[in-house]
Parts: sequence; structure tokens; C-alpha cells
Amino acid sequence: MEIGAFVAIAGLPWSFKIIIAPIIDWYTILSMGRKRPWIIVAQLGLILSFLSIGLIPDPLNNMTGLMVSGFLIGFFAAFQDVATDAMVVDIVPEKEKARANGLMWGAKTIGVSLTLFIGTTLIGLIGFTYAIAALSIPIAFIILIPICFRERLGEKFFPWTKGEASKESKSLQLRSWKTIVKNLFKVVILPSVTIMIIISFISGTIMGFYDTVLSVLTIQELGWTNDYYSQIFSMTTLFAGIFGMFVGGPLVDFFGDKRMLKVYFALQVLTIVLFAVFSSFWEKNIFIFGFFLLFYLFNVFSVIGLFSASMKLSWKIIAATQFTLFMAVSNIGRSVGSGVIGPLREYFSWPNLILASALLPLIIIPLIHYVNFDRCQTKIKKLIST
Repeated sequence: MEIGAFVAIAGLPWSFKIIIAPIIDWYTILSMGRKRPWIIVAQLGLILSFLSIGLIPDPLNNMTGLMVSGFLIGFFAAFQDVATDAMVVDIVPEKEKARANGLMWGAKTIGVSLTLFIGTTLIGLIGFTYAIAALSIPIAFIILIPICFRERLGEKFFPWTKGEASKESKSLQLRSWKTIVKNLFKVVILPSVTIMIIISFISGTIMGFYDTVLSVLTIQELGWTNDYYSQIFSMTTLFAGIFGMFVGGPLVDFFGDKRMLKVYFALQVLTIVLFAVFSSFWEKNIFIFGFFLLFYLFNVFSVIGLFSASMKLSWKIIAATQFTLFMAVSNIGRSVGSGVIGPLREYFSWPNLILASALLPLIIIPLIHYVNFDRCQTKIKKLIST
């Protein structure tokens, strides 16, 4: 219950991205870029909030402090995430979006797996506080990327340096909350966009469910140690991340978003069902390892496809707000997925609970069929003309 509650609270700020996004769409230092200033500010907040979690005394017995720090980290990370995704919608060509999302999500997955492995090792060697302090160093260095690279040619690096806002940025920038909300409503009621919102929620629920259930199942029920779990998780997600970068995105580009998304979610269903049905093999670590490997591989592939599809359904002038709506709904799903495990576990055995979860990706498959990218973009162009 406590683990599920912590995961839910730490992930909750990501559900606020729909409030953050209009701020990013509405206000910026345009001469420095539409999204770049926000990335810099968010990274500063992330550095400070990340350091704060290392100052919590006796963290395992201070759940309140741990939740507050986790919430703050999620808040600034959500700001950074919104601005980064919106920048991709703005400046990456349509034909490169799936590949770009493969690189982004794959790199993120690799980062998560390496951080878990290194962090767990450091906590065991030097303690929680010093481990967090050590991990703060690479977090701090990330800010050099938005500082050293401009969003568009001719823009300023800093407010006090030479440069000016590009014509494209000026044409895309909105200056009214009313206009942002009005345009968001216009695009959200388009059928393909509505369907993608539903898909995003279900997909997020799947991720939240398994991110929590696998750690609880292996450590509390199967007797794994924290170190062993982190090693297996890191190895499998690292593998999934690398394949996502170089295989998941290109496959979507080559065969098409809808076709590959159906394949990815069908493979998720098959993997989950087999894992639940053969629960008698759970005592064998190699069997659990195989499930980790296949589930996270297909999960990374499906997420890459969904991100690419969501970007193709987004309207550039409200890129941050609309794309963030997809992500916010997904993260609400993640909180729901992690939060329901405790209550449901009181009524269902682990095999039955996992078997029931296979219904989630199964529901997504027919919904994908009704998403039409060309028709949606045609309607968006009509909205632009009006």
C-alpha cells in the first residue's frame, strides 16, 4: 500500500502537465526560442529538488518527506518534459518523428536502467544521502545542453546576448489563454484525437501497473533482494531501450504507426497471458527474467509508436498543450495503475490479477484501427484557415 501510494504521489505532478502546457504555449522569452527558456528553468528546479531528496533523514521511516521530495522532482521534470516534447513537435519533420521518439524514449529507458543500477549500488556502498549527491552531478550537467544549443538560428543564447526571435516562432506564438483553450477544444473533439486520448490513458495504466507490481511481486512474494531486482530491471530495460532507439522507431517509420502499434500491443497481450498462465514457473528466476525482457521490450516499442502517433495528431500552434494532454492522461493512468494494486490484491491472487491486466492492451488494438492521421491533419488545416 505504501509503495503504491508513493509511486502514485511521485507520478501525480505529471498529471498536472495539462496546466503547465498552456503556460509554456502562452509565455516565453521568444528571442531565446519558444520552448528552450522553459527547459533551462525546469532543469534548474529539477537540480534543486533532486538534491532535496538527499537531505531527508532516515528516508524509509520518513514517508511524508520522501513523498514531498518525490512530488517536487516530478513537478520540475514534468515542466522539462512538456517543453522538450513541444519542441520536437515544432521543429522535427513529420517523417523523422517516429525515429526521434525512438531515440528519446530509448535514451530515457537506458537512463532509468543505469540510474537504478548505479543508485542501488551506491546506496549499499555509501548510504542514501551520498548516493543522491553523487547522482546529482550528471543531473546538473544536463543543463549544459539547452544552454549551449539554440532552438532556431539567429536566436539569443541568453537575454543579454545578441539575437532575435525567428519569423516562424513569431507566427506560431499565441498570446491569449482564451485562444489556447478555444483551439484545444476544437482539436480535442476531432474523432482521432479523442480516441488517442483514451488509448493514452489505458497505455499509462498498463505502465503504472507493471512498474509497481513487478517490484512488489519479486521482492515481497518471490524473495528477491533489492540489488537483484535492480540488476534484472536494469538489464532488461537497457536492452529494451537500445532496441527501441534503433529498431522500434524505424519499424514504425517503415511499416506505419497503426500497423506496428497493433502488433506491439498484441505481443504485450500474449506475453502477459503466458506469464499469468504459467505462474508455476515463477520460482524460476530465468522465467521472470524472460518476462521482464519481453514485456519491457514490447512496452518501449508501443510507447514510441504512441508518442509518434500523438505528435502526428498535434496542432503546432498549441503543440505543448495538446501533446501534453495526451501525456497527462497517460500519467493519470500510471497513477491509477499503481494505485489500484493494493486494493485489488485483497480480492485477487497474483496470477489472476496479472491475467486480468491483459485486457488493457487487448482493448487498445481495435481502438487504434479508428485513428486516421490524414483525415485529422486535413481537419486541422481547415481549423488553421478559419
